[in-house]
Amino acid sequence: MWWFAAMHANLLMAARQLEFAELDLPILDAGCGTGGFLSRLARNYGSKPVIGLDLDFQACKRAAVKSARPVCAGSINDLPFADAALSGIFNADVLCHEGVDECRALHQFYRCLCPSGWLILNLPAYQWMLSRHDAAVSNIRRYTMTGLRHLLEAVGFRPVYMSYWNAMLLPLMVITRKLIPVRDGEASDVKPYPHSADVICRAATAFETALLRRGVRLPFGGSILALAVKESGNRD
Repeated sequence: MWWFAAMHANLLMAARQLEFAELDLPILDAGCGTGGFLSRLARNYGSKPVIGLDLDFQACKRAAVKSARPVCAGSINDLPFADAALSGIFNADVLCHEGVDECRALHQFYRCLCPSGWLILNLPAYQWMLSRHDAAVSNIRRYTMTGLRHLLEAVGFRPVYMSYWNAMLLPLMVITRKLIPVRDGEASDVKPYPHSADVICRAATAFETALLRRGVRLPFGGSILALAVKESGNRD
C-alpha cells in the first residue's frame, strides 16, 4: 500500500542522517508486524545485526520468514533485552496502540539503547483525528510534535529531528474519516486502492519525502516522524 511505502521511505531517510552508535550492537524493529519494514532494513543494512519484535506470535513467524532475520515475540512495554544492548530502535505506529503504556515503552527503549543510541518513531497526528480507522487498527491516541517532544524529553531522550508528513493528503483524510458516513465493512483505510488513486498518493508522499530529505520541516500532516538520541550521561 502507498502509505506503508511512504512511511518506510521516511523512516530510512531519517536513519541516513545518523552515524550508527556501536555498530556491533543490533538494530531493533520494535513492533515489526509481519516483517515488511524489517525486510527493508535487512536489505539496507545487510552487514549489520537487525532483529524484529512483535506481540503476535504468528506475525513473528511470518516476519522471520519474510526478512530472514531473527524475530522474537514480546511487548514494547517489557522489552526482552539487556540494558544498553541495542544501537538503534525503529518503532512505527505502535506507541499509539491500545494496550501500550507509552511512558513505560519509552523508558524500555531508553533502557535498552546504548549511549548515543537512537530511536526513530512514526506516529499518527492530532487527537481530534481519531476515527473509525483508528478503532479498526487499535489506535487509542494520536500526537502533536510538541506533545511528543515533551514525552521524549521526560524520559531522557534528546529529540534531534521532528516533522509532520502526509500533509498534502491531510484534507482528504479529514473528509473521508470525519465527514463521510462509514459504509458497512469499511472501517480501516488499509485496503487496496484503485490504480489511479494509488499513483496519486505515491506521487504526493514521494514529493514530501524529497522535501524532508532536503531539510524541509512540514508544519502539519497526518503523521509525525521523529528521531531522538540517548545521550551519554543521561539518566538510566
